[in-house]
Amino acid sequence: MESQNQDQYSASKLLHAQTHIWNHIFSFINSMSLKSAIDLNIPDTIHKHGRPMPLSLLISSLQIHPSKTRNIYRLMRILTHSGFFCLQKLPDEAEEGYVLTDASILLLKDNPLSVTPFLLAMLDPILTKPWYEVANWFQNDDPTPFNTAHGKTLWEYAGVEPKLNHFFNEAMASDARLVTSVVIEKCKGVFKGLESLVDVGGGTGTVAKAIAKAFPEIQCTVFDLPHVVDGLQDSGNLKFVGGDMFEAIPPSDGILFKSILHDWNDEECVKILTKSKEAIRSKGKGGKVIIIDMIMENSKGDIGDEWVETQLFSDMLMMVLVTGKERNEKEWAKLIFSAGFSDYKITPVLGLRSLIQAFP
Repeated sequence: MESQNQDQYSASKLLHAQTHIWNHIFSFINSMSLKSAIDLNIPDTIHKHGRPMPLSLLISSLQIHPSKTRNIYRLMRILTHSGFFCLQKLPDEAEEGYVLTDASILLLKDNPLSVTPFLLAMLDPILTKPWYEVANWFQNDDPTPFNTAHGKTLWEYAGVEPKLNHFFNEAMASDARLVTSVVIEKCKGVFKGLESLVDVGGGTGTVAKAIAKAFPEIQCTVFDLPHVVDGLQDSGNLKFVGGDMFEAIPPSDGILFKSILHDWNDEECVKILTKSKEAIRSKGKGGKVIIIDMIMENSKGDIGDEWVETQLFSDMLMMVLVTGKERNEKEWAKLIFSAGFSDYKITPVLGLRSLIQAFP
């Protein structure tokens, strides 16, 4: 009897291990199924319907080949399981219809806070190809797997490939809109006392535009590589300046980095932060560097596995695409103090990310 129980236990462990492996092998199907739904315009189609949308009506509203109609159910089934759609009973009818969830509302193309550009960028072949080169990268001296795949760094490639430059900027802008809306609502005191602010690596100016509008007393500058800001027009209390943050940053009371420093390794970050400290012209009241980035392990004990896993995903993304990493508080503190700052403050109000203030 004991031998039989051991055999059953071993078989159970074996099958559980196989299921775990299969789940990870096929995990890309979640993201690619979601991309397919975006490409087919499914979230917007359901949204425009205005009430629970039956499968038959959804199918007839999509631009798909007649021979593929029965497969829409299969796509919707996995996306419903993943939490992007729900089924609700239709009023006064036995039939069910699809409705959006909080997640799919953020995928609507007309939503001001839509994350669809970020999704499409991260799943573009230009950014997925480097993942096939990770093992090769570990065995060569290339700076990143992106470099192994494309022969250039991400930044060099973006400088010569308009498609990458466009969708990367669109992705960063979409993320910036969402995060900035929370920063302006929850962290207004961070900008108190500032007369000027430089958004370093600010792209097309999404963050700076929102800050300039919310705080008209602050003179805002978007500082990025020349090819990024080329052709962008100054307006009101917002201007665009091209340059290299490793060389010099325009003088200002406040220096802002939104999802920038995680792109760079520790040595590069210290150089950037040192240039930032030199650029802060108000070293008394108000002068500061404002960093919006992840702090690994910065949970309150009630954070689920999805939170931790997403931060780990992001850290791997930094390894594959650029030379950076996601950091815990101890690692952030080391960078900040190594660059000559005297103190810092963390405000964890941005979900996966936090707002860090570094003071001269």
